[in-house]
Amino acid sequence: MNTLIHPTYFPSISTFVAMAQSESITLEMDDNFQKQTNRNRMYIYSPNGIQLLNIPVKHSKNIHQKTRDIKLETAFDWQKQHFKSLEAAYRSSPFFEYFEDALMPVFEKNYTFLMDLNLETMQLVSKCLGLPFSYKETHEYFKEATDCNDFRHFANGKKDLSKFTEYTQVFGDKHGYLNNLSILDLLFNEGRYALDYLKNQQL
Repeated sequence: MNTLIHPTYFPSISTFVAMAQSESITLEMDDNFQKQTNRNRMYIYSPNGIQLLNIPVKHSKNIHQKTRDIKLETAFDWQKQHFKSLEAAYRSSPFFEYFEDALMPVFEKNYTFLMDLNLETMQLVSKCLGLPFSYKETHEYFKEATDCNDFRHFANGKKDLSKFTEYTQVFGDKHGYLNNLSILDLLFNEGRYALDYLKNQQL
């Protein structure tokens, strides 16, 4: 069946579980931007526990602004900060060095629009996973989606209650298992086994 999801920044594991188990994917391109969602943030497992990495964006005076029109705030060197945080979190993981070069374009390219950045993170991670990344795009927003599995709520971490099988995490001995982080956590810890993991989870 077709799955409807939001493009987000290095999406949650739940988003990739949905993608890995779908016959086809449609990306929501016509929603209004909502603050404090995964549209411009991800969660990783840092040496001190869960850590939020947030992308600064430019906010318009218009109350309703389409996510596809959101521009990045270039006054902050967020890319350098995010990569340093990923290094601190995952340099000692089994597969960080293996995938580092493949993901580096995200932290070196100059992006204008958040949507372009999010799509590239999804494409690069899919390639690392060995997961085909072909999709359709919406051309109109519908609050209720029919004839598809609607997982757009995954973009709002507070509404995503997915629980998944535990796997080994770098700082698991220190802080315990942290569920449903960014897909990067699974990729760096499980590597080539990550796709099988995604296919075997339940939503």
